[in-house]
Amino acid sequence: MLNQENILVFGELLLRFSSTEDQFISKNHTVSLFPGGSEANVSASLGQWNIPCAYVSCVPDNALANNALQALQELGVNTTKTVLQGSRLGLYFLLSANGLTSGEVVYDRKFSSFSSLTPGTIDWEKVLDGHTWFHWTALTPALSENMAAVCKEALIAARKKGLKISVDLNYRSRLWDYGKQPIDVMPELVEYCDVIMGNIWAANKMLGIPVDEKLDRQTSAEDYAIHANASAKAVFNRFPQCKHIANTFRFMDNPKHNLFYGTYHTPDNNYISSILETNEVVDRIGSGDAFMAGLIYGLTSSNDGQEIIDKATSSGYKKLFVKGDFGDGSI
Repeated sequence: MLNQENILVFGELLLRFSSTEDQFISKNHTVSLFPGGSEANVSASLGQWNIPCAYVSCVPDNALANNALQALQELGVNTTKTVLQGSRLGLYFLLSANGLTSGEVVYDRKFSSFSSLTPGTIDWEKVLDGHTWFHWTALTPALSENMAAVCKEALIAARKKGLKISVDLNYRSRLWDYGKQPIDVMPELVEYCDVIMGNIWAANKMLGIPVDEKLDRQTSAEDYAIHANASAKAVFNRFPQCKHIANTFRFMDNPKHNLFYGTYHTPDNNYISSILETNEVVDRIGSGDAFMAGLIYGLTSSNDGQEIIDKATSSGYKKLFVKGDFGDGSI
């Protein structure tokens, strides 16, 4: 994977409202606003690393959406393939400052322009033209059956055109509320993927891969690596198209603390990153997305498995010190 890739990222552009205090609604009535969304966050990092990248979403044609898209454009992301229709952007509310306490999130994504997409709206043959890599996440099929169908038509088109396909198995229980569970939807979609990123618990929840329920915060990195190796082996056996798997391991003991490391797996080898730890977290949101972007960067620039996982982990860790959803290009 050392040729220069031209990456297309698909997902919902969101606006994040977060408290500047411990309570979202407070006597000072102050909140901060950031553009975001998992896929937009990945695009933002790739753009800052000068990796050719386009972002396709669906947003209303208004000044607010244009402003959010402009934020990505200024980071080097091509947003010209985004569909302009509908009447509202999706929102989410982070009820504590920077996700440093409860990190509780309230979503307001129903009836957004993106979540109202239906199969046939996007001409995937045309949109994918000129790209060599397609990235999507489990957040999109979590929104509705229609969105799961849109993902499938994109994946069929991407596979037909020979693109490499990556997925982030990010799980948000509050999004899966239309009568389907991830295990009902995700395996069929993941069959198209060459690269799978997530963690051992997401692989269990979404793909049915076994996980030991006794694993917890006290489990050592060495033991987690053994379980990650077994999980990856099971994924490779179940999804033969997949050739690259990465997992994050992230633990917090208090609002400012984060322990962060990752594992990377191929059918033949397993790697674990250095263990990174801080008590000076600025903003937790987007660290997994920065890891995903770093993984793509690593896979497009190196054949060295250790270098690949170290790059992804470093990118995810350094996002912890950047306010907002987007990283600042540190790796």
